[in-house]
This record gives sequence, C-alpha cells and structure tokens, in this order.
Amino acid sequence: MSSTTEKLIQNGTKLLKKVERYKSVPANLLSRIQRITFRQGIFLLVAAGGLITGLYFLFRSRPEPVPLPTVSIQPVEIKDMEVYGEYVGRIRAQQFVEIRARVEGYLEKMLFDEGTYIKKNQLLFVIDPNLYRARVEKVKAQLNKNRSLEQKAERDLNRIRPLYEQNAASQLDLDNAIAAHESAKAEVEMSKADLIQAEMALSYTSVRSPIAGYISERNVDIGTLVGPGGKSLLATVVKSDTILVDFSMTGLDYLKSKERNVNIGQKVMERKWNPFITITLPDNTVYPYSGLVDFADPQVDPKTGTFTVRAAIANPDHILLPGQTTRVKLLLDVRENAMVVPQKALIIDKGGAYIFVVRPDSVCEKRFIELGPEIDNSVIVERGIAPSENIVVEGYHKLVHGGKVQIVPDPSFTPDQPELPRFSAPAADSLANDTNR
Repeated sequence: MSSTTEKLIQNGTKLLKKVERYKSVPANLLSRIQRITFRQGIFLLVAAGGLITGLYFLFRSRPEPVPLPTVSIQPVEIKDMEVYGEYVGRIRAQQFVEIRARVEGYLEKMLFDEGTYIKKNQLLFVIDPNLYRARVEKVKAQLNKNRSLEQKAERDLNRIRPLYEQNAASQLDLDNAIAAHESAKAEVEMSKADLIQAEMALSYTSVRSPIAGYISERNVDIGTLVGPGGKSLLATVVKSDTILVDFSMTGLDYLKSKERNVNIGQKVMERKWNPFITITLPDNTVYPYSGLVDFADPQVDPKTGTFTVRAAIANPDHILLPGQTTRVKLLLDVRENAMVVPQKALIIDKGGAYIFVVRPDSVCEKRFIELGPEIDNSVIVERGIAPSENIVVEGYHKLVHGGKVQIVPDPSFTPDQPELPRFSAPAADSLANDTNR
C-alpha cells in the first residue's frame, strides 16, 4: 500500500514540473517577438500573406470552362446553275384540220374507221356526184360547139382575106370576119374555164384528207344533205406526232431574260444552250422528251400583262393529247461559275439576308449578302462572300459576330463534280473583288 502511494506522489511531482515548463513558453515567445526588428516583421508578414494566397488558390473551387458553340460548316460551291421558271401550259396539235363539204349534195359513203390513223390524200367521204358529172358533160359539149364555131370563123377569115387583097371584098367584110374569129376563140376559152370549174366541183364530191393524222368521229350521217346549204363540217383530222405547248410569260420575265442577253423564242447558234421546256404529265411524272421554244409573241396583252410563248415537243407515242393542260418548266438561264450556298444557311431579318462565315482561326463573322435566284434547296449569291470561304449551315442560332466556334464538318455535304464551263463567264476572283468593294 505504501509503495503504491509513493508511485502516485512521484508521478504527480513530474506532472507539476511539466506544467511549470509550459507556463514559461508564452513568456519566452513574447520576449522573442519583442526582440524582432521592423524589417524582419515586414518579411514575416509578406511570407504569411504569400502562404495564405497560395493555399487559397490551391484549395479553391475552380469554375467549369464554358463550352464553345458547335457549328457545321461547308465551303461555298462554285458551279453552273440552271435557272428555271414554271408556268401553266396548254397542249395543241401541230396541225388541226376540219374536213368540210365544199359542194352541196347528199352524203353517200364514209370510207374510214372513226378514231383511226389515216394517210394524206386518203378518200374519206363521197357526196352524190351525178349532178356535177352531168354539168361536166354539158360544159364539154358546149366546148366542142364553140370549137366548131371557131373553126368556121377561121375558114371564113381565110376566104375573105385573099378577096380583100384582090379588091373583091370590102374592108367591112374583112373586119367582120376578123371579129367573128376572135369572138369564137374567146368562147372556146370561156368553155375551157367552165369545164375546169365543173371538173373541180365534181372532184369535191370525193372528200379527201389534206394531211396524215388521226381522224375524229363523223359529224353527219349517211344520206344527210351537206355543203353550203347544209352541214359542212364532216370530221376533223389531228396531226399530233409533234405537239405544240402554249404558255404565258410576264413582262418581268422578258426583262430578266434581256438582262442576261437571252431572247425567248430565238435560237442562238453561238450559245451552247437554248431555252427548252419539260412538261409534267397528269400523274406527276415528267414527260421523257423536251421541246425547244421556237416562238414568242412580240407584244404583251394589256389585259393580262403577259405574252404567249410556244414550244414544240415530239410525241411519237401519242401520250400527249391536244387540249390537255400541263405544268411547264422552262430553262430561262444558265449561270456559269455561280457562288451557291444552301438555303438552310440563310438568315433573313429586317436588315436583309446574311450568313455566318467561319475564318481559319475559328472566329465567325456575320456577313450580309446579295441574293440571286433560288434553285431547289440552293441560292445563288451575287456578292458578299468569296469562293474560298466556309459558311455555317447548322448551329448559327447562338452565334455572335466575332465569337469563336467549334467546327464540325457537315456530314450531308457532298460536293458536286464541277462540269466544264459551256461558255465563258466572269472569273471567281472578280466576284471576290466585287464583294470586298
């Protein structure tokens, strides 16, 4: 028991000595601080401030970086663009002939099948020819009579003339013989003309087709009185191996074509293209043949402000029927080496149309442009960009002028293989110079 008490007293004594030792530390520290000079104090403050600043930047929460806008780009295309106009056209036959009765009579025969193809000069109808054949015979008889009178007058003249030379006949007798002979000759000529008329009237009783084509149904029945006193229209013949398409263009279309030195309706041999049309069938399929515009009306209709244009198209299979209405697509112009951008890249507001162009340093620029014709999903740009520039086609909604972007190529872009220019055009450099100006 006494040994345990002694150990406790010894441990307590050691603890008191340690406490006394630690009590003396602040006093020693204070005495050391008092011995620090002003320069040493400044140095310690600067070191402490640097340490605190380093710890702040080391352990602070760093903000996440703002991502750049992602855009899809594609280069400006340079290619030949065909400019078309669409109109409503009406199909008509190249030739449309009405078969009419030229003489009066009763219709005796019809020598064709309705709706079939007939040849040129084919016999179609026969009108009762008896009356006209009798007239021909009567005129022939009159001609023979007049020829006989001419021969008698010529013989009388031949008898009188020697007697007059021998003073056995008077001047009056000679003059009468000459007049009788001349009158007989005139009667013969009149009879010949009457015979020609009678034979023509007789030939008109056989009605023939003046052209080859398809014939309509007959307009009269057998036994009907036809001709000037009755029905004269017997049938119609349509030649539609080649058809004509009529459509109307506006005065503005004419002015635009003149600006490009394109004369609608005139073929220019020096140019490798000429205005042609394609048409759409009622089932929305495109007719396989195209037609060249061969006529344009030289004046504008003041009521409609339009002028008529005509084109001829081959119709070997007779798919097109006269009288049909169709959609016409006309080649108005070919823009050579045009700068083309997709329509989805355009932004249009009150200030005009503009696009975003991405520079080589990935900085975008807002560029106002002058638009040309729209063709399908593309637009021709007259000025405002250069051929070598890249334009933003997707992702331009969050862009600002002068901002950096992250570029992603447009996967849908497939550049067309450029065709050789069909004729000379302004160089792309000149277009770029116009843009810079």
